[in-house]
Amino acid sequence: MPANRPATEEPRLTVTRPPRRRLRRVLAAALPVPVVGLVLLVASGNLLLPLRQVVTIEAKMASKRDFFQDPVVERLLMKHGFRVHITNMGSREIAKQDYEGYDVVFPSGQPASDLISRERARANRPVLLYRPFVSPIVLATYRDYAEVLTAEGVAQRLPGSGGRPMYYTLDMRQFLDLARGKRKGVQRDPEDGYRWDEIDRDDHVRNGNKILAQTSDICESNSGGTYLGLVAFVEHGNDAPDSEAEAEQLARKIKPLLVEQGLPSSERAETYLSPDGQSIAPVSVIYEHQFLAHQIGYEADKGATDDERVLLYPSTRFVTEPQLVALTGDGARLGELVSENRELQHRAMELGFRARNATSGATGDELTRFLTERQIPVPTTSSDDTRAVLPSLPLLEKMIEIVGDCPDRTGSR
Repeated sequence: MPANRPATEEPRLTVTRPPRRRLRRVLAAALPVPVVGLVLLVASGNLLLPLRQVVTIEAKMASKRDFFQDPVVERLLMKHGFRVHITNMGSREIAKQDYEGYDVVFPSGQPASDLISRERARANRPVLLYRPFVSPIVLATYRDYAEVLTAEGVAQRLPGSGGRPMYYTLDMRQFLDLARGKRKGVQRDPEDGYRWDEIDRDDHVRNGNKILAQTSDICESNSGGTYLGLVAFVEHGNDAPDSEAEAEQLARKIKPLLVEQGLPSSERAETYLSPDGQSIAPVSVIYEHQFLAHQIGYEADKGATDDERVLLYPSTRFVTEPQLVALTGDGARLGELVSENRELQHRAMELGFRARNATSGATGDELTRFLTERQIPVPTTSSDDTRAVLPSLPLLEKMIEIVGDCPDRTGSR
């Protein structure tokens, strides 16, 4: 080699890594389908999710199944290893029928939960109770009917954030008087209750039906039984009956005010929210969360609230305390999760429930903030409202059986 020839560098071999997406495509073409699935799960970080052990919870539920059947709630529960299989029935029916083989039962109010707790305690099989949220009983109606009652002096608009009111307070005494044929202090035949077109001076509603609030089946549902308790409380001079004889007499007295019932417990809110609801039942007894959930969904879809549907808050009120009754260890784990998990509590609020604070047990201001942010009026109640007291459990059961002519189902347990 000549001394003056410059030295040349050895050629370098550069190896470039294909992009990750290209690598996935190459692997997908070369590997069997199960292996491809495994590779993609590893790449996405979701390898462990499908392999998580999932416990199926067997549950009997009434109206609060709205929460557990929500797709977001279902995904959150699955993330924590729960799938809930629901058998749907009314609250009282849950308590009266067999609940062996179930992990949880979730009636919509305290009376049915108390029946179950008492029965299990007698069998030396105590239960655990969880109260994740609250939803008051309300009377749902339509704006024209609420305005007719307002003009009559039976309802009063509640203060709001401007615009047409969404919430009213209803004088239960005067409302029941109309159903008994008493108007402005003048009594006619008690069996000849007033009809809507008799008090509608401006011809707003054109309805010849009797003025009554319609409930779900009293024999099955908590809302029906609770409304019965409210009517009984008002008719008994804002007091609950103390004896069986008193309760039986009162039940027969109020029966005409509650006879136009019969829809299964799951259908009253659905009927109210249907396009034909106004012609079927002008006033329906439902839960507050069912109305708020409708308004939240309506606003999200249309950018405004449903201005024709409004709520009447009875001046005599009873706040329902739905209790999730855990019958097994898995049921207790579910109860703790829905009561304490922040994501599930937040979702309950988005579905219109007044979620309880996991620490203090009080209902917080989150629902108020949530509704305000969406320009949905926030429900308020008058400080002058009377707090109703339901009869004792045995007396309430007796009254429900008399008013509803309920079949005896105790032998099915």
